[in-house]
Amino acid sequence: MGIWQRFMTLLRSNVTDLIQRAEDPEKMLNQLIIDMRSQLAKAKQQVASAIADEKRLAAQVDQEKKLAEDWEKRAVLAVQEGRDDLAKQALVRHTEHAQHAVQLHETWHKHRDETDKLKTSLRQLNDRIEEAKRKKNILIARQKRAEAHKRIQETMSSISDQGAFETFERMAEQIEHEERKLIASAEINEDLSGDALVKQFQSLEKGQSADDQLLALKQKMG
Repeated sequence: MGIWQRFMTLLRSNVTDLIQRAEDPEKMLNQLIIDMRSQLAKAKQQVASAIADEKRLAAQVDQEKKLAEDWEKRAVLAVQEGRDDLAKQALVRHTEHAQHAVQLHETWHKHRDETDKLKTSLRQLNDRIEEAKRKKNILIARQKRAEAHKRIQETMSSISDQGAFETFERMAEQIEHEERKLIASAEINEDLSGDALVKQFQSLEKGQSADDQLLALKQKMG
């Protein structure tokens, strides 16, 4: 598994773990950014190591080319000195180093392409992390707004609940009913208690008293 695949696997596992453990969205987002940057730092180190290997391969290619040139020069010198035997040996060495240079160049070229892709991926990932950091505050604000809206809805729901008011009205009606029963019971007791004949004369006496008051008023008025 390559550097990039390992990084994304670790990042996805961390995200899943955070979501499963999340109680505070703000805390989760902050921790997620920290984990992303931590994994990015590790990936940068691995990419730096890959770049170092690429430079080492490039240096080996140059070294093999130089050795091939050196042995070719030696072969020329041997021919000039009439030493064909040494010239042949020098040419053999020249061919070996030239072939090594070609093979190393192919390896270096592939490694360089992979390294360039890794660097591009890292730049893109870094940009995405920076974008995530910028969006974090917006997401937190939206989450807090959602929580506030939920609390408002719960409050409005409790306010609109008529159960308590209906219970209050029923109790008020029950109390008024009990009061009316007490008044009716008192009237009944009053009507049924005492001497009925005495009550009739008392009523007449009250009526005479009213007549006396009327006569006195008329006399006062002349």
